Amino acid sequence: MSMKKKMSGIFGVIVLVVALVVLANSAFIIKENQYGLVRQFGRIERVLSDSGLYFKVPFIQEKDTVSKELLLYDIAKSDVITQDKKSMIVDSFVLWRVTDPKVFAQTLNTSSQNAEGRINVAVYNSIKNVISSMTQADIIAARGRKLTNLIMENVTGINQYGIEITTVEIKLLDLPEDNKNAVFERMISERENIAATYTAEGNSDAQKIRNTTDKETALMLSEANKNAEILKAEGEAEYMREIADAYDGDMKADFYSFTRSLDALKNSIKGGNKTVILDKDSPITQIFYNR
Repeated sequence: MSMKKKMSGIFGVIVLVVALVVLANSAFIIKENQYGLVRQFGRIERVLSDSGLYFKVPFIQEKDTVSKELLLYDIAKSDVITQDKKSMIVDSFVLWRVTDPKVFAQTLNTSSQNAEGRINVAVYNSIKNVISSMTQADIIAARGRKLTNLIMENVTGINQYGIEITTVEIKLLDLPEDNKNAVFERMISERENIAATYTAEGNSDAQKIRNTTDKETALMLSEANKNAEILKAEGEAEYMREIADAYDGDMKADFYSFTRSLDALKNSIKGGNKTVILDKDSPITQIFYNR
């Protein structure tokens, strides 16, 4: 093999190696969960939102990636003061994502750690402002979705970094150990006072119902007794009229007196002795003498 051919083979290999190096430095892949950034001398020239194979100018341009995914940031526990000067412990976490990769890269240098630092400040300030505007009792009553919505509404200054907070969740909202028992005892006392109030109101209403019922019952009994006395008086009057009609006249009166005397005589005969001794002036004796 001649020297010329050897040199030609070596040159071809060199060209192939250079071509591979150039290709390796110009082609790159962007995944579906990524944004792509193409920089030229540190300046962002292109933002790539779709996944696929892309090319850049080798050795002059550089590629960078930013996550599209929803990211979790766990905020450290913090001590905040309520409107009524009570201390509370708040433990929360945040879900966030990049919405503008170019702004994110320009302001935070595509650093998730830098983004979490801004998020920590914004969310802590929101939590502090919301809780400091509410009493401890109001905070306990609002815990859950209502409280997290208030915190979300008060988060500011995040959009300028090309990111957004989608969720702020409270994992723990508790009292410091040194005053937890005192607060619980006060809450129990308040609930007992409320229960006592309800009981007193119930007893008062029950007594009113009993008084009304007793009054109505007394009125009904009085009316019934009055009607009974009227009926009784009418019955006795009717009885007396019938007696008067039955014994109207001397013969009827004598007969009535005779039968009553016999009844009295019959009732006086008791036991084995059937002998009756009457005085001659006795009304019964006069009946028999007159007969």
